[in-house]
Amino acid sequence: MSAQDRPAILRYGPNGFRVIQPGNYVLCAVSGQRVTLEALRYWSAVRQEPYATAEIATQRLTGR
Repeated sequence: MSAQDRPAILRYGPNGFRVIQPGNYVLCAVSGQRVTLEALRYWSAVRQEPYATAEIATQRLTGR
């Protein structure tokens, strides 16, 4: 299995993320949607979770 075929494992920080294990996508913590690393813009450094969209991130972080 190449890095193209598997999820990456990331460490999320307040201003970016660090790749722990190579891959080309992560799964949104709420929707399960694949998010390519190039498209990843939303995450929680506290919860260590990626999100597919700003709306999903807002819902998750506000509890709505």
